[in-house]
Amino acid sequence: MEDAELRQTISLAESYKQRVEALSRQVQALRVSLDEVTVASQALKAFRDAKDGEEIMVPIGSMSYITVKVTSNRNVLVNVGSDISVEKDPESAIRYMDSNGAEISEALKKTTEALSESQNALSSLTSAIQQEYAARQQQLQ
Repeated sequence: MEDAELRQTISLAESYKQRVEALSRQVQALRVSLDEVTVASQALKAFRDAKDGEEIMVPIGSMSYITVKVTSNRNVLVNVGSDISVEKDPESAIRYMDSNGAEISEALKKTTEALSESQNALSSLTSAIQQEYAARQQQLQ
C-alpha cells in the first residue's frame, strides 16, 4: 500500500468512526423514544379500561408514576410534534401512539442496520491499516 493510499484509508476509517458514533447516538435516542411511546400507550390503555372513580398509575417521566383517580372526562392531550398538542379520545390516542411506535421501530431497525454496516466497514478498514503498519514494521527490521 502506498503512502497516499494509506492516508486515504485512514481518513476513510475516521469518517466511518464518526458515522458509527453518530448512528450509535441515534439508535440510543430512538430506543428512548420507543420506550416512552410504549409506556404512554400502556398508560392510555389502563386509562381507557379503568372505571370512573378507580385509581391508576400514570407515568410522569423518568420512570416515575403518580396515582390518579379516573373521572368521567376521558379526553387526552397528545403531543403531535412541534410543541402542538391535540385533544383525543383514549382510543384515538392509543392508535396514534401505536402508529408512532411502529414508525420509531422501523426507523430503529434501519438505523441499527446502517450502524452494523458501518461497524463492519470500519472493522475492515482498521484491520487493513493494522496489517499495513505491521508489514511496514517488518520491513524496518
